[in-house]
Amino acid sequence: FLGLKSRLVYNVSPYMEYHPGGEDELMKAAGSDGTDLFDQVHRWVNYESMLKECLVGRMAIKPAAPKDYGEEKKVLNGMLPKSQVTDTLAKEGPSSPSYDWFQTDSLVTIVIYTKQKDINLDSVIVDHQDDSFRAETIIKDYSYIIHLGLSHEIQEDLSVRVVENVGKIEIVLKKKENTSWKRLGHPLENHNSLIPKKDTGLHYRKCQLISKEGVTHDTKLFCLMLPPSTHLQVPIGQHVYLKLTITGTEIVKPYTPVSDFLLSEVKEPVLVNNKYIYFLIKIYPAGLFTPELDHLHIGDFVSVSNPEGNFKISQFQELEDLFLLAAGTGFTPMVKILNYALTNIPSLRKVKLMFFNKTEDDIIWRSQLEKLEILKEFFQRMNWTSCHTF
Repeated sequence: FLGLKSRLVYNVSPYMEYHPGGEDELMKAAGSDGTDLFDQVHRWVNYESMLKECLVGRMAIKPAAPKDYGEEKKVLNGMLPKSQVTDTLAKEGPSSPSYDWFQTDSLVTIVIYTKQKDINLDSVIVDHQDDSFRAETIIKDYSYIIHLGLSHEIQEDLSVRVVENVGKIEIVLKKKENTSWKRLGHPLENHNSLIPKKDTGLHYRKCQLISKEGVTHDTKLFCLMLPPSTHLQVPIGQHVYLKLTITGTEIVKPYTPVSDFLLSEVKEPVLVNNKYIYFLIKIYPAGLFTPELDHLHIGDFVSVSNPEGNFKISQFQELEDLFLLAAGTGFTPMVKILNYALTNIPSLRKVKLMFFNKTEDDIIWRSQLEKLEILKEFFQRMNWTSCHTF
């Protein structure tokens, strides 16, 4: 028996012989909560579907005294008392953020005070789905979450502004009706909580397939459009998870978003970048996930998660020499890194890309790489294939 995530208990004995990591790995979590071990190895796996026949039940816990969210009415504009911020924040963690809100006849503005100076638009993820409003702010290794059922209806589109030098975030919502709101809404799961990012789980939204075009004989560029009520910008070097339901089972795979072109200087974007996400994906005919993705029609939907990863592009700021190694579609994490490095790091003297592929036909964006060598004298690439180097 072992526990996972939401205090679910599983008898994994029947699954032992099928576990790719072997029995020994499963036994490490026997009789305990295996969530941390699970997340370290394969957080993206849909264990609930895979182990549904092994589910025993949910761990019994002593019910906590309910919070008195009526206090929200006693505080100006809905700011919650600091005492309601989650207790999971360790002493060495960031200072507890707070939020407030105000309104005009047509707008509602939610203001988050992060008390940090390294906050930018990549740090904020906002979703309004059905009656649920959720804003997650990434602060170092923590997530500050505002999660509410809004008291009134709003229009689909929203906007997000960050004042970086003071760490203030403004989320502007448009009212459907020009009426005065007496309160912002009622709290939902994890509302006004600052919790370790690894404990937040994966949050998805459905994105629409706008286009797909061939890049090589077996690789395609997919363009997905975010919902109008979502703000999501994937930080450079981080990835997301794509989720499809295939024969009744949810299948999840990690992919790194790319730009629609290798270097923005070469081509102006056709679509507004902050509403679209691009993926370079190799289609495996015998695979489980990619053929289904390839069979989607324009207008179909794919679920996309929040960004994951610890890479920080800020560590490149004073770089003089950059060496990148990639093989096949492992080139995708390099696309935005390369774009950023060539356009935003003035100290760079040399950039070298070593790119490994099976054949010349497998080289992704070969013509663009060749143009890049002409445009940027300090950029050099070397291609390796199974046959030769060139």
